[in-house]
Amino acid sequence: MVMQGHEVMGINSSSDIVLVRQAVRKWAVELGFSLVDQTKIVTAASELARNTLDYGGGGTVKLEALQQGNRRGLRLTFEDSGPGIPDIELALKDGFTTGGGLGMGLSGSKRLVNEFDIFSRVGEGTRITITKWK
Repeated sequence: MVMQGHEVMGINSSSDIVLVRQAVRKWAVELGFSLVDQTKIVTAASELARNTLDYGGGGTVKLEALQQGNRRGLRLTFEDSGPGIPDIELALKDGFTTGGGLGMGLSGSKRLVNEFDIFSRVGEGTRITITKWK
């Protein structure tokens, strides 16, 4: 797998979430994603950026364009130094929420992408990596 370029963005306010959405859409368009796939990756990115801000206290997202043979993809890695997720399996269940939302952020994001990886350590933070292939 070859990385074709990357960009790191901070997520420290609601306006940063808008900037992340715009950047992800731009990258998805440049990679030739269909409108449906653009919408899926932007929606997942928006949910995870919101979680990074609301639950992780802010953090970063790294956008990476990937090339694997003739497949092109977009990988997003969200990282924060927040409290971490004590029970990842529970957090991935539909309807689970520690906030006031619908509890569809993590599970919904996972369904919208081809690859989903989560690592979290209580007291240290969380890293979520998603990849959407064209």
